[in-house]
Parts: sequence; structure tokens; C-alpha cells
Amino acid sequence: MKTISYKNNQSGAALVVGLVLLVVITVLAVSSINTATTELAIARNDMNYEFAFQAAETGLEAAISRGQYSTVGDINMNQAVTLNEDVSSVIAYQEWTAVPDRAFSLGVGSGISAYHFQATATAESKRAGTAGSATDRDASAVHTQAFYVVGPEPQTLVN
Repeated sequence: MKTISYKNNQSGAALVVGLVLLVVITVLAVSSINTATTELAIARNDMNYEFAFQAAETGLEAAISRGQYSTVGDINMNQAVTLNEDVSSVIAYQEWTAVPDRAFSLGVGSGISAYHFQATATAESKRAGTAGSATDRDASAVHTQAFYVVGPEPQTLVN
């Protein structure tokens, strides 16, 4: 019986192919981890912007619902919506106009005017970090809404 020796016929090709496949799989795994990490950061940033957006909407609603409007100066309001969200709202007088005939039952010449205002809310949403430090994930949003109030014709209206 003749014994066949495989020791001399092997040249290490399986080892080289195995190492190349191992490197390719490692590169794919690292790439997948980096992609997942980036997507998580994008989701966190988007969520923080949504917090700022909602805080600005809340600031507008709170400022307008207070019912304090002045034709002589701006009305400012600052509030903390949550621990991480702050809102600064300003209601600024724009102008007054006569109420058109068809827009109001009393019409022009009745002593009724429309006082035009613009409300602006600026909100900041900060990530929970060390107190007072800014991060690259902080977000801000600005919302503006125009409205008018119907009132008596004198040019000063102070509530």
C-alpha cells in the first residue's frame, strides 16, 4: 500500500483566501457601525430640532393668549418650556388701518380700527450636558405670526 503525502502539495492558498475574506468582512462591519452611528446622530439632531420647533410654537401661543398688546412699545416674554428649552417671545406693533366696509359691520368712519401686530418666538433646545456649555446638537427655531386686533380708533392702545 502506497501512502500519499499532501504536505508537499500545499502552497497556503486557503490561508491567503481566508485572510482576505476576513479583512473584507471586517471592513464591511466597521462601515456598517459607522453608518448606524451617523444615522443615530441624525435622528438625535432631528429630535432636538423638533423640540425647538414645538417650544417656539408654544411661545407664540402663550404670547398671543396673554392678550397684552401695545402700540407704544414691544411686549417681551421669556419662559422656560422644559428644563432644556427656553423661549423668548416679542409682540411688536406694526401699524393701524381703517377697517374696510365689508370686513366689519360698522365699517369705515365708525371709529373702529385694525391694529396690526407681529409676534415672533425664538426657541432654543439644548442637549442635556454640563450646565452652560453649548454642544453641536443644540437647536433653535424662530416662528413669526402676524395678526390684528380690532379696537377704538385712537392711535394708542395699551392693555
